[in-house]
Amino acid sequence: MPSTKLENFFIYNSNFGPREGEEHKKILFYHPPDVLLDNKIKQMGLCEAIVTFTHTFSPDHPCEALHTQKTRQLFYQPEKDFWMIMTVTIPCNEKTGKDGQTYIEYHDEDVQLFMGTFTRILERFNVEVLKQRLEHFFIRYLGTLRLATSDILDVFNGIHFLPLDKNMYLRIQCFINLTEATFSQVKYTAFLYNDQLVWSGLEQDDMRILYKYLTTSLFPSALESELGGKESPKGAAPTPISGSAHYGRYITGPPDMKDPTNLGKVPRIYVNTETSYEELYLIVYRALSATICLMVDASVAPSFDLYQKLDSFIGPQLSSLGSDISEQYAKKASSSDPVFKYIYFNHMNLATKSTVHTKKSATTSLTNISPDIMRILGDINADFYRHGASRAEEDGETIMKTMSDCWVVGKKSDQREFYVVLNQKNANLIEINEEVKKLCATNFNNIFFLD
Repeated sequence: MPSTKLENFFIYNSNFGPREGEEHKKILFYHPPDVLLDNKIKQMGLCEAIVTFTHTFSPDHPCEALHTQKTRQLFYQPEKDFWMIMTVTIPCNEKTGKDGQTYIEYHDEDVQLFMGTFTRILERFNVEVLKQRLEHFFIRYLGTLRLATSDILDVFNGIHFLPLDKNMYLRIQCFINLTEATFSQVKYTAFLYNDQLVWSGLEQDDMRILYKYLTTSLFPSALESELGGKESPKGAAPTPISGSAHYGRYITGPPDMKDPTNLGKVPRIYVNTETSYEELYLIVYRALSATICLMVDASVAPSFDLYQKLDSFIGPQLSSLGSDISEQYAKKASSSDPVFKYIYFNHMNLATKSTVHTKKSATTSLTNISPDIMRILGDINADFYRHGASRAEEDGETIMKTMSDCWVVGKKSDQREFYVVLNQKNANLIEINEEVKKLCATNFNNIFFLD
């Protein structure tokens, strides 16, 4: 079966080529790069004309998408005068939701996290520097997209939180407060266990993008590097770092604390770009399965002495926390076998839960329901937002029965979305509605769902 593929992606600004014969100057980035310049200009010119034409009818709501029989073209304006365009091929027998538009919005947010805003780059440098940075970022980033395996979780782009008992949570909070008080260079901190967030001091939108980067890019590549392409033996006990009494090590930072000449690679990130515009270094440190992200003021590059002090201070405490969380996590995992298949998302805190996905990563998406059912979930979600912002604010519920006698329910209530898959082929609509109410009361008893 044919799948969704990226046909092209480009960024342009109409102000950069105002005269005839200079149209190529408007194009800041184009993928794939081997397309003839004339074809790039034609594609950009067509999109420019569509944006201008649709602006006449809706000045406050720019064009978002153009559908043809075989493609869907998505338009997104991240900043004034800058346009991102993505064209994806759509199998003609598939219905499409809002996945593509979500993807292109997150392109922009990822760019801003690692590059800052386009306008700020132009103010500090020039157009050529902006083009170089866009090429450097997007050549790598577009290669990581897996449009064919994307599903409703990619639409939400939420955060998986790890629930802990209050004593453990307070221990982590005290550890973070003590770290920030001891090292004044640390401006923000985030704490994760495996791929689940425990605590963050960042603004919600910044943490959402950082979380995506950590869980889909940095953590998997660090694990692959650590294992050297070999699988970790099951049941093998972790060993302390050589010459150290703890299990901590830097994921971004010095790879060897005995070598002061190698400080490793530390990403530079930009947060609060709409207000204070802070530039920070992202230092990521892991012990066992616990990870602490330290966002350090970028005005002074971190020294090896700072890394040594952080390692001595954080390593033992994070190793102890990681071990204790592991025990609690193992007990909870063994006693929480899902009895029904659901996906839950809270728009207010970005919390995501799923018993449908057995594995979800940048390269794979394993689920315990069929692809057809997964597409139905995406369609129900898209229907909740089909008529723009006014519809998006409304609550709603959809109940449907598939050809395979499976019931699928979607509820949107009070900024929360809840999707359930029930294999009760002999049940009727009233019985399914009552069953969903029971499930909500049992598993989400402290969450308010409107009837």
